[in-house]
Amino acid sequence: MARSFILKLLLVGSALCALVVTLMPASAQAEPLYFALEVRRAGRLVAQPKLLGETGRTVRAERRQPGAAQPDYRLVLTPSAGGKESFQVELDLALPGGEGHSELSLLHGEQRKVQLGRVPGELEVSLLVMKVDSPEFKALMDLGAKDAAQRQGCSSCNI
Repeated sequence: MARSFILKLLLVGSALCALVVTLMPASAQAEPLYFALEVRRAGRLVAQPKLLGETGRTVRAERRQPGAAQPDYRLVLTPSAGGKESFQVELDLALPGGEGHSELSLLHGEQRKVQLGRVPGELEVSLLVMKVDSPEFKALMDLGAKDAAQRQGCSSCNI
């Protein structure tokens, strides 16, 4: 008797957990994202990081030369879901002698340039955000693999 009660209780508990996960809003579930950035200072390219992250989690990147006390740049992205196909991204960038902050709303696959300096062109960031589980992202990764194979002169690669 006690054993069947425990089994029934376990079955009901499992069904409730499945129901909660199913009814959970899409914004509460983390969406894996790809970020491609270009950082320009006075028109000169200073960084070009490509990062993976997910909604609801802060992504931090830093480039530092070996033995250097200060990083070349420090980047913090805080993405969140803005809707079915859009994302809110807080962007913080610090370079030696300059820093900036911006909040953007981007659609999946959209690329946007933002000015973070005091004057246009002083500090500019181009940001692309893309869902990882999308045909566009897979196509971008296929192009990257083909380009890498061509650069290495791979004659046996299937391209």
